Amino acid sequence: MTILKTRPAAVTLTPNAEARVAALMAAAPEGAIGVKLSTPRRGCSGLAYSVDYVTDEQKFDEKIETPGGIFYIDGASVLYLIGSVMDWVEDDFAAGFVFENPNAKGACGCGESFTV
Repeated sequence: MTILKTRPAAVTLTPNAEARVAALMAAAPEGAIGVKLSTPRRGCSGLAYSVDYVTDEQKFDEKIETPGGIFYIDGASVLYLIGSVMDWVEDDFAAGFVFENPNAKGACGCGESFTV
C-alpha cells in the first residue's frame, strides 16, 4: 500500500496576498486562468520577482489554489522560492508584493533583485 503525502506549497501567501490575487483575477483580461510568480534574470543581483497573468498551465508549474483564484509558481523558479512568504503591502506612497525568502543570500540596494 502506498501512502501519498501532500507536500506544503513552495510559497505561502499571506491573507493580504491572497486578497490581492483575488482582486487581480476579478480584473483579469479575458483568457487569464491565474496569476504566476517567476524569477527572471534581471537587476544588479541576478534574479527578480515577477507576477503576471497566465493563460495556460505549464507542466512543471506549481499550482496553489487560493480563495480568489489559482496562483502558479514557475517550475524553473520553485527551487529559489521554497519556504518563502509572499505578502501584499500598501502604504501612502507605494503598493506591491513583498517577499520574505530564506534562500536569498543578498539583494541589490534598490530591492529589485536578489541572489541565491
